[in-house]
Amino acid sequence: MTFKKGKSGNPAGRPRGTGKADKLRRAIEGDLEEIIKAMVTAARDGDVSAAKLLLDRTIPALKPMDTPLSLQTGGSLSETGSAVLTAVGEGKATPDQAAKLLQGLGALARVDEVTELRERLDSLERVLAAREGSA
Repeated sequence: MTFKKGKSGNPAGRPRGTGKADKLRRAIEGDLEEIIKAMVTAARDGDVSAAKLLLDRTIPALKPMDTPLSLQTGGSLSETGSAVLTAVGEGKATPDQAAKLLQGLGALARVDEVTELRERLDSLERVLAAREGSA
């Protein structure tokens, strides 16, 4: 059997509601309130797994918040990168903040490279045009 590129071999697919998770949902649907009460009771009685499951499902995980960071930077990108790493070493910045800042510096370095190459190319084209004009 051959399939055409970009065309599904089973366009209708498996019908919704036929998977194992759907069967489980239907099976516990009538007992859901009692199951939750039992989980809460277990958590109150010290069952750490029940408490973790309830908390994981009901309270979103805390996300780290970046705080503003003031750096004494030099003129070059490498000096700025060193200042970022020094800030981590001194506890003024988190490793996550440093990673983001260094990633941004890497992107800036690529932009600088392209700009420099563009300027050099323009300069070479001007020199070539001047030579052709004088010949």
